[in-house]
Amino acid sequence: MSSHAFASLAHIRILLLPVGPIHRATFEAYAAEIRTFDSIRLGDIPGDAKDERARFMPSPLSSGYLHLSFLSHPSSPAHSPLTLFRPSHFNLGIIGISACSSTYSLASALDQFENTLLEISPECSTFPLAKTCFAFQDDEGPHVSLGENPPGLSVIPSVMGNKKLYIGTLLADLCSQILSEFGRMVHILETPVGNEYLNASLFPILPAAAEMPFALESNSHLLQPSFGSHSSQPDLVSSSLSTPANYGIKRNSSVGPGVLQASSTLQRQPTLGPPPVKKRVSAVGTASSHGRLFKVYGDFFLLSGRTQDAKIWYQEALNLFKTGMDPAWQASAIEGMAVISVLDSWAAGQGLQGSNSDTKEPWVDINEQLSQAIAIYLKASVPSETGQDYSLLAFVYTSAVLRQTSLLFCVWSSKGWGALAFASMLQPGATSCWQKLVFDNSWTNLERLSTLTGITRLQIANTISQAHGPWLLHLGRHERLVVLQSMVSVYHCLGFKRKEAYLLREVISCIMDLVVCARDEDDQLRKSDLGSAGLVVRTAGLENSDDAVASPRKGNLGVRRNEDMEGNQSVLKLLIYASKVLGINLESVSLAALPTAGGKEHSDPAIEDTLSSENLDLVELSHNSFGWPELQVAVIPEAIAVAETLPDQLAVARIALSALKTMHRTLSTNDQYHLYQTASRALAVTRRRGDTSTIEYWAGCPVHNIAVLPLPLHRLPVEKPRSLFASRTAPATAANLISGAVTDPFLYNPRKSMNAQGKIVLVQGELVELVITLRNPFVFELELQSVSLITSGVDFECNAISSTVIPPNSLYPVTVSAIAKKPGVLIIKGCTVQAPSGAPRNFFLPVSTEADGNHQTRRQSMDKCESGRAKYVGLDSRPWEKGGKRFNTSLSPSKSKTRFLECIVIPEQPLLRLRWTSLTHAAVMLYNGERSTIRLTLENVSALPIDFLKLSFEDSTVSPAQEVLSEGGLGVFETYETEYDLLHRQAFSWNGDKEVKVVKPGQKIVVSVTCLGKIGCTRGAVHVSYSYVHRNEDEPSASGTFHARQLTYPVTVTVYHMLECHNMNVMPLDALSSISSSSSDSLGGVGDSHEWCLFSIEIRNTYGLPFEVTFSRAQADTPDATAFSVVPPGSMSRIIVPIRRFRLSDDVISRSIPTLSDRQFVVAKSNLSVAEEKAQRELFWYREELLKIVYGRWKEANGNRCGDLSLRQQRMTMHMLNALRTDRARIDLSLVQYGPDDDSPTTLKHRGGKFIVEPNIIVNVMVKVTNTSPSPLTMTLNLIPGSEDHILFEGSLTAIPLGNVGSGQSKAIEIPLCFLCVGHFELGVEARLPAAPEESGRAGVGRVRAMVRESCFQNPR
Repeated sequence: MSSHAFASLAHIRILLLPVGPIHRATFEAYAAEIRTFDSIRLGDIPGDAKDERARFMPSPLSSGYLHLSFLSHPSSPAHSPLTLFRPSHFNLGIIGISACSSTYSLASALDQFENTLLEISPECSTFPLAKTCFAFQDDEGPHVSLGENPPGLSVIPSVMGNKKLYIGTLLADLCSQILSEFGRMVHILETPVGNEYLNASLFPILPAAAEMPFALESNSHLLQPSFGSHSSQPDLVSSSLSTPANYGIKRNSSVGPGVLQASSTLQRQPTLGPPPVKKRVSAVGTASSHGRLFKVYGDFFLLSGRTQDAKIWYQEALNLFKTGMDPAWQASAIEGMAVISVLDSWAAGQGLQGSNSDTKEPWVDINEQLSQAIAIYLKASVPSETGQDYSLLAFVYTSAVLRQTSLLFCVWSSKGWGALAFASMLQPGATSCWQKLVFDNSWTNLERLSTLTGITRLQIANTISQAHGPWLLHLGRHERLVVLQSMVSVYHCLGFKRKEAYLLREVISCIMDLVVCARDEDDQLRKSDLGSAGLVVRTAGLENSDDAVASPRKGNLGVRRNEDMEGNQSVLKLLIYASKVLGINLESVSLAALPTAGGKEHSDPAIEDTLSSENLDLVELSHNSFGWPELQVAVIPEAIAVAETLPDQLAVARIALSALKTMHRTLSTNDQYHLYQTASRALAVTRRRGDTSTIEYWAGCPVHNIAVLPLPLHRLPVEKPRSLFASRTAPATAANLISGAVTDPFLYNPRKSMNAQGKIVLVQGELVELVITLRNPFVFELELQSVSLITSGVDFECNAISSTVIPPNSLYPVTVSAIAKKPGVLIIKGCTVQAPSGAPRNFFLPVSTEADGNHQTRRQSMDKCESGRAKYVGLDSRPWEKGGKRFNTSLSPSKSKTRFLECIVIPEQPLLRLRWTSLTHAAVMLYNGERSTIRLTLENVSALPIDFLKLSFEDSTVSPAQEVLSEGGLGVFETYETEYDLLHRQAFSWNGDKEVKVVKPGQKIVVSVTCLGKIGCTRGAVHVSYSYVHRNEDEPSASGTFHARQLTYPVTVTVYHMLECHNMNVMPLDALSSISSSSSDSLGGVGDSHEWCLFSIEIRNTYGLPFEVTFSRAQADTPDATAFSVVPPGSMSRIIVPIRRFRLSDDVISRSIPTLSDRQFVVAKSNLSVAEEKAQRELFWYREELLKIVYGRWKEANGNRCGDLSLRQQRMTMHMLNALRTDRARIDLSLVQYGPDDDSPTTLKHRGGKFIVEPNIIVNVMVKVTNTSPSPLTMTLNLIPGSEDHILFEGSLTAIPLGNVGSGQSKAIEIPLCFLCVGHFELGVEARLPAAPEESGRAGVGRVRAMVRESCFQNPR
């Protein structure tokens, strides 16, 4: 905007030119001192010029200012036609800046200054009008007095006290020369020939003196240049023509319109004003209008700081332009009037003039004037006969648009019409409003400015948008760049980022046009230099001369120039900024320096920074897109073309790979292939040229997962407690069998789940395999140069993966092998990945804990919740903008420490191998209850001994039983039987006491395992756990654990079910009457019926072979007894074994039914009453005692195979319990009869256990009760007749008092009765305890059987 300042029409442009060997910093320092003079008071301008040179000179007491603008580049030669139309656009003066030194003389400085002027400003050019050279003297330079300065050079000593005042005086002298030259130019234009040239074309230019049709000889003394032969004003003296001697201009204060009087002398009056038109006498040709000349007067007076005179001449020019025949000059005059209004307001603000108050904003009228000028510029056209292009007309039009924009923008940014706005319009660089808007262009601040000034951002944007159109194509490259740059700056300050980005693309295009054109010019110049110098080398020695002439292109030596990279980064920054506004992040792939040598350790801050960058990558790679995909895809080729044109191959690779990284979901397949190939070529060129810079890995996070492959089961070490070493020969514990090797006494232990997440265990010196899962989200094959692990802790030797190609859109697992050298802790943090021609990058893969998982879940939930909401306005919706804001403000980061995959490396372990087994095909076939021996030969193939060896087993019946037990739905009896079967009837067992304790390296041992046939067992396994526990180490193990390996031998088991047990029963001994005589004969040796009972069982053979079944009785104080039977196939046999009755103590039967496991806090689910629970306990304990006494075995009838026959499935009833249990009181019953004269009873005869009684005869039932308990009992008797209707009793049948019977004592009572008929009768007597409950008051019972029949010797009546 400085080049298009609003008041640029009033600025005298002075070019600052470095002269001689001066450093850039020194030049900038001296130039900064000169630029501090942005204005000079008119009273300080020396006015010693006379004649026409004094026309624009101020009077000594004039008020006002002369505004200066210092530039560092010359005017464009293409704008030379604007010399008369827009003189403020050119450098009116030139100041050379030189540094005096002992090695550089003033004369040399002056000569070089003159030569430089000839290069930038030829003799035929109109400007500059004045020149001078400032020679700044440093402390070490030679001392030169001020009077010794050569003409055209001024020395500024370093020791001068008031250097600024002296520089201001020199600038005032320079400005005086420029103003005097304005008079010379006007004098030429006032001539008829000059006026004709002024009106000859749309943008006229005065020709050189030799091309003028005549010379003004009479005024040749006035036309001499004010400085030597190198003056920018051409020499107009010619000998071919002369003008009248009385030609001249006489003016009062200034030449007013209509008063052009001839005079040989020109006098300057203190006042000016146009005389009446009726007195106008023209001295110029009548064929040309005076409007342009008056407009030139106004321009020069405006540059001279005399705004009142300029306003008068502009107004007169506008009066002549009203016909509309010269719209461009009319619009330019209106622009001058608008600038005068601002200068007058600025002068009033400086206290030079009185300010006028008005209800209407002053800038509104100025804005309307500029709008009128812009509209008139649009109506202007270039005459077709001239063949001139539209570049100059487009330039003045766009300049007018920028001037109007500058007016609105300065008022808006300065918070209204005032001194700050005036300063911004006169010297934009002198205020800080622009910088404030650049750094603080928030929506709130911008809207506040609109509210204060009444100028909206849209109004400013609409104004400057008038400069953008097809006319930009007519501008030169540099002018087009300046206009677009100004538009971009305004849009940026207004906060219109999208329009800014749209125009930035055109700015970059203009820059690249300039680069290409300059490069072509350099190439042509270089080729011409090479051709003239004869630098073409031909291989004449290799080919014939004829061939060399015929093929001049063969054998040429190519010359590669050093590329200048200066300025490339600025262009790339513009490109990246514009792309970000469109939603494309071309910096997602960063530059990375080559890695330096160092260790593999990574600090926590570095890891956190890497994880943060990966999170930002995830935000960029998320599905939440921003912008138009079609536009974004179209911008990528433009960006690559810009980077290739610079050329910057590294930038080409960054742009292509950044587009692939962030836009691969939008890009088509062909586009992805093209971008990848472009990046590969660019990186190859960069590497070939030896550039040390490279790029980081770009394809997101390629490492999807890192997993350690589990060791084979025979090599996997398992942690064991050291207490296990002491009990290695003990059988499996109840907890291990019942709860599945779970030693926890609690059914649910929350800490157990935490401990179950054990760490990975590796073995020192043994090979371990890791699987690195790589990810490729692209449609092309992704090549990785190397992939290596990042570890810490113990030494871990792992080979890096090289030259890996990942298939498109897939997860690709790669297996690597590694060896841990020492025991300890190994932490696998991630991988270092390097792409071809890229820098390696570390990717860390933390292990998610429960807290991290919850944090990530909340983060994803929040992202999903906010993805569809319009919570972000404008460019805040870009993923990298809203992602960071949302997560940083609403969700605090997790405070937990980052955890990685951790492995425990244990010391070296022995290795055991199975050499031989006694089984064929690892299969065994057994009968139910049969036992067989399996022999295993084991060999120690390692270099370490084995001092711990323990066998454990599993079979197919264990898991279902454990599952049923864990469900807890079984009753008490079922639970006990299931646990008993797991503990005491294991399918596999061994005797560790007989095995070898230590296995030396290379030694072989034989292990014997007993296998039991169980119904339902189909498979099993023998686990051999072994380890080297007692190592010769200095430090003892304080952990209380060791690691053991396990060798597993699977076995296939087939069990045949052949014998079944049914209907177990326990009967009183008097039940022999219902048994066959053969069975009764086998019960020899059985004594009193009160002491014995009968055990019976039925055996069924379901197999195809006969089996011999034997049941044995083993009872204390009783000889062993055996019952034998052969059970044919498909038949059932009954076996009876007599058992001595017994009675368990109250302490035994009062115990609860035990639980064989160690589980605690088991809640009983039984709903039985107290009596029912007591009866249940009695049944359980008597059954257990019965199964200890009686056991069965079987044997093949024609073979040697034998086994046990289990009775655990049989149940006991209360009837069986009463028959088995000994009564507390023994009751002996007998039938006696008294004779007529005999007082002693006579026992009746009995046969077959029955008393023989005659009917209708009174007999007595003698009841003898003996107390067999250790304590006295008080009992009553109940008589239980078999048939009360046929028996006649005397007295009561129940509650017959017996009295107190001491321990071991007996009492007898007689009960008379009479059988009324013949038949078989049974009488029972029950002894009860009156004080005991009904269910437990029975003390004993006795039975007697009688056979009633008529006597064969009785005489009939």
